[in-house]
Amino acid sequence: MALAASGVMAAEEEKKDKESPWTATVGLGYVNTSGNTNTETLVFKADVAYEIEKWKHTATFDTLNTSTDDVTTADRLRFGAQSNYNFRPRDYFYGNFNYEDDAFSGFEYQAKLSIGYGRKIIKTERHELDGEIGPGYRNFKPDNQPREDEALLRLAGKYKWTISDYSEFTQDLIGDFGELQDEWRSVTALRTSIYEDLALRLQYEVRYLDVVPVGNDNYDRTTTVSLDYTF
Repeated sequence: MALAASGVMAAEEEKKDKESPWTATVGLGYVNTSGNTNTETLVFKADVAYEIEKWKHTATFDTLNTSTDDVTTADRLRFGAQSNYNFRPRDYFYGNFNYEDDAFSGFEYQAKLSIGYGRKIIKTERHELDGEIGPGYRNFKPDNQPREDEALLRLAGKYKWTISDYSEFTQDLIGDFGELQDEWRSVTALRTSIYEDLALRLQYEVRYLDVVPVGNDNYDRTTTVSLDYTF
């Protein structure tokens, strides 16, 4: 029995050693409507994570392109990255960077950098809640205007509910508050496994800017449905 137990433990250790610190997910969504109005929408998203010892690094990239009757009506590209260093089981320092290029937002680009403190407020088998706070810097350029920059305060809350082995719900709330611009973003998503590493993802995003160029709305709302593959 001792030999059997030793064999099981050795197998488990070998399995842990072989587990890759890398995880990646790519998602693709496409909508085509025809008739009185011909519309095409293409959504692509990629998430990468690398976790080892006390460090966790994540990066995300997504694009959204929509055309109506061969005229582009939405064209957005975003990139984000974050590094966390866990100095205690529930506490960590973070560094965060985000860049956005949206042709129909009234801005040529927007870039934000932040560092700060995060805490795992809730961490159970089914529920996880992280809170983050820290100072930051924003650089942005409205269309046909000089670029501007400012200091900001970043607040973030990230919730994950593992509903079952096959589905999960996530809710992110992120606020960036500066002297020139206040922004908050809500991202709600439901992900359900279809087959092995393939999943269906439904996401609803709301973004609010308190100061926008003339002719632009303060609110942006985006609903996407995509197929995700994790490897």
